[in-house]
Amino acid sequence: MVDPSSPPPPAAADDAAEGTRQVLARMGAPAELAPRLVAVFGPTAAHELTADPWRLLELPAVTVQQADFCARTLLGDAAHPDDPRRGRALVAHLLRRAARSGHTALAEARVAGALRDQQVRSVDAAMSAATDGPHVQLVEVFPDSADDDEFGEDSPEMPDAERFLALDGLGLAEQQLGEGLLRLISAEPIMDSATAVETVQAAAASLDRELLPETAAAMVTVALRGVSVLVHGAGSHATIADAVRYASAIAEESQVGLVVAAPTASGAAALNLRLADSAVRAGTVAGLLDAGGPGEAGLVVLTDATALDTETAAALVAACGDDTHLVLVADPGLLPSVGPGQLVDDLITSRVAAVAVLPGDPAPGPQVLLAAEVADGRFDPTDVHAPDREVVVVPAASAGEAAHRAVQLITDAVPRAFGIAAEHVQIITAERTGEAGSDAVNAACKAHFNPGPGAVAGLDPGDRVLLAGSGPGYLPGDAGVLGAVGEKGAAVELVDGRTVTVSVPAHLRPGWAITVPAAQGGTWPAAILVYGPDAPVSRAQFYTALTRGESHVCVVTANAPALSGAVRDATAPERHTRLVQILRES
Repeated sequence: MVDPSSPPPPAAADDAAEGTRQVLARMGAPAELAPRLVAVFGPTAAHELTADPWRLLELPAVTVQQADFCARTLLGDAAHPDDPRRGRALVAHLLRRAARSGHTALAEARVAGALRDQQVRSVDAAMSAATDGPHVQLVEVFPDSADDDEFGEDSPEMPDAERFLALDGLGLAEQQLGEGLLRLISAEPIMDSATAVETVQAAAASLDRELLPETAAAMVTVALRGVSVLVHGAGSHATIADAVRYASAIAEESQVGLVVAAPTASGAAALNLRLADSAVRAGTVAGLLDAGGPGEAGLVVLTDATALDTETAAALVAACGDDTHLVLVADPGLLPSVGPGQLVDDLITSRVAAVAVLPGDPAPGPQVLLAAEVADGRFDPTDVHAPDREVVVVPAASAGEAAHRAVQLITDAVPRAFGIAAEHVQIITAERTGEAGSDAVNAACKAHFNPGPGAVAGLDPGDRVLLAGSGPGYLPGDAGVLGAVGEKGAAVELVDGRTVTVSVPAHLRPGWAITVPAAQGGTWPAAILVYGPDAPVSRAQFYTALTRGESHVCVVTANAPALSGAVRDATAPERHTRLVQILRES
């Protein structure tokens, strides 16, 4: 495939698009798909579709029924449900859809069942066609055999293998992530435990901080173990900042060097504000990878680690040297990453990495107390105690009214009542579509803040934007302001002050309102949460949204009882990954 970020020259792109439109016309498909197909397949898009019309399924918006219709229109009687091309495309389509839901691999039996649901009779042939192609890999895992003594002198039969299917790049990344983590886990200690305690105690004294036993124990773990997970709950911002300071003291004392990174620019900017009294500065994971990794640094601290997807985590781990100690600071109550995988949960489950607990806020405010209740499955919107209105619940009669109130809050009420400028207030919605979705709220915000023709993918310079893809210096979830647009792409000034160039228009989305998954890894002074009457919500989703605002959170809900019920009963959907197996096998 051709990288969409490196499109062919304009003339070639025009010719390719025209040829693709002609093929689409012959198969009864909309001509509007042509540019997207050229972005995926490159100049040979027309040839690729003529040879295999089911490759339409490589576009996320195309359904199996639509692809089948187009194939029958183009191929006539030659199109049938057991066509190997169809089977190959269906398997890849199922795995891509699974990846968008966070899964890194699916059991072969589950894929087989989904193929039967699509009237594929020769399921084995379809999966063989898929694994013989370039996009899907088959993984076999043999379960641990029983003790040989149970079988006497006779050798036991080899147990049947568990078989999984994964997208080739994603499956490889997960394997490399597991192997890379095991490499780091075997790293030698940076210093012994007694020296680590003395170093942290001295750092706390110089900062005039009380060193709690839990923090001291966590920092000893950092010094001793190659990979450690420091877990925390809501309201631990100050504790995290102190842990970074203590990690800096360990790195300085042992002369190994320190790198601190956050998944998003807003997360890095918020952490840097808390570290303003020290020489330590946090960057972003994207910036770290663009620089070639942590270099000679022997201690790498990653905050908001639940936001890191499998492929990004694999790249980060691969960039670490053999002696590097990797520290993942994470709140397990949050949603996992937007992309596939669940790094933190899998590491904790595997028990191959060290886990330590950071203490919470010794004097939690109303927002932290409410978040703790939500984490325990309790939310009563009529019983929120916040004397200074740190948390406000605003009822709405409908989805449309919820969106209207959110716009009123960001344009007037929050800046006026709390002195927080609108550019530091983030609207977070439960969904993208619908009257209370981020698309509708963004349209209203753009009309108020920066009306214009929408010359760049519906946006104009000065618009607040969310980056929905990966590129040089940025990852999904980064946010900023759209600047000048040139031949190489659009300049975006990120929240942390860096400017990146975005060459793929599809990576740019309006950013006044974003969905909860997109807010993972981000922190803002104030957040406005918007829930329509039928909004999809789980406990982890609401907890994630509730913890994105540092000083003020406003919950706008058009169905408070449903929100309370979801917090009580709805858990986040399970993700299917192989990382625990990879870590335990080795």
